[in-house]
Amino acid sequence: MKILLAGYNIDTQVLKEYENIAGKRADATPETLSASYARISRDPRPIDELRDDARIEIEKSRKSNRAIIFKMGHHSVAEHAVFNFDIIGVSRFAIEQLEKLRLCSFTEKSQRYITLENDFVIPQEIQETGFDKEYTDMVKEQNRLYHDMNDRLTEHVFSKHSELAKDPKKRTLLEGWAKEDARYITSLATEGQLGMTINARNLELMFRRFASHPLNEVRTIGKNIYTLVKNVAPSIILFTDANDYDAKTLSSLEEYFKNRKMQSSDVAPSAEVLLHHYTNNADDQLVASIMHHATSKSFSACRDEVDKMTPQEKTDIIKKTFQYMEFYDSTLREFEFLNLVYELTISSSCFAQLKRHRMSTPVTQDYDPLLGLTIPDSIKEIGFEKRFLDVTDKTEELYRRIKKVSSTASPYILTNAHRRRVLFGVNARELYHITRLREDAHAQWDIQNISKKMRIEAEKVMPLTMMFIGSKEVYPIKFKEIFGKEPKFTEIPG
Repeated sequence: MKILLAGYNIDTQVLKEYENIAGKRADATPETLSASYARISRDPRPIDELRDDARIEIEKSRKSNRAIIFKMGHHSVAEHAVFNFDIIGVSRFAIEQLEKLRLCSFTEKSQRYITLENDFVIPQEIQETGFDKEYTDMVKEQNRLYHDMNDRLTEHVFSKHSELAKDPKKRTLLEGWAKEDARYITSLATEGQLGMTINARNLELMFRRFASHPLNEVRTIGKNIYTLVKNVAPSIILFTDANDYDAKTLSSLEEYFKNRKMQSSDVAPSAEVLLHHYTNNADDQLVASIMHHATSKSFSACRDEVDKMTPQEKTDIIKKTFQYMEFYDSTLREFEFLNLVYELTISSSCFAQLKRHRMSTPVTQDYDPLLGLTIPDSIKEIGFEKRFLDVTDKTEELYRRIKKVSSTASPYILTNAHRRRVLFGVNARELYHITRLREDAHAQWDIQNISKKMRIEAEKVMPLTMMFIGSKEVYPIKFKEIFGKEPKFTEIPG
């Protein structure tokens, strides 16, 4: 056996300093990894020799990459090239587009832990409408209320949790509770920043989508990132232009339904969480899937066998899947065969956290003031609800006027309290993960509430499958209830 470290991410500033000492090298590109790994299937030589050749003959490597990706259609070789980007000064609204990319990694500036300044984006579309002064004045008014509420909420939180406040180590936690509620009045135009790690295949997809996007800010993000990488890895990022599929598919569907005479009245959901669809006989499906994995029987035979089982036998089998589980473990992959589809009506603040669960399928409508607001209870407790509503009323009035001229840019002015509908598809394994993380005591209250409601609906239709679901705090309690003993770990070792 021989295992080699073929490469790793390195700060570009280090590369520049290296170039100043040793001179620029043509092989300082991730294309050599893609080219050498692509040859593995057809060249019997060891991989390290293939990498040596790829570094020596850069143009040959690039030609090989283009042929393999374009002519043969093996786009996966581009996934071996990985890039890191610092993305600074873009709006929260545009960040939503970045974070739609499922197979990438993002770490974002948190509005829960960092006191916001007054930085915000004035999109080109707003400037072109002539609403730029009113827009700017409105965002500034929102930000003034944010700072006033943050000051008052900080006092309120420290007073309400006076015992916690005695511990200096809890100060940051309490200040965070104030910030996370104050930010509900800030707009989607608020500037944020994030670190993004993305492979070349997903980068190419991003370039096409962003080039086809109706918002100038999103198109500009794509152009700027493309400028940074086009000369670094030209052979593995090929299809980057706007296309009709990304640019026109949704708008053509919107136009079709706009012109179609709808037979049903449009009634807003009566609940934040509605379970619309789920796998029928989910518990039986899970037991059959487990049996299929653990035996040599066909799936049809497994289903027949499950039909003959008693409820206790099914319970015992599912319990066995949890018997060695620790709080950091995922459920078995068989749980992925069970699916649930929810309609959620949630705030922008809540969606910002929900969208991070990339193994789910969130499909969103636009933010819509008609769906109401999510207002933190703490804002009511400090007597700021009227002022909050005064500002959101003015925000919505301006939103409606902007929308008549530019419907794509109008959501920039809306706040973190405004809501949207999300059709949210998730399998049982991912719902376990969401609940474990988002019902945790450290999680933000809005996403806690939504996660809890999703869990409760799932427990009704998949009671055996969901027997162990819950937050990290619930894990040791349920473990003891089910197995009559304490789990090995109840907290991080050390």
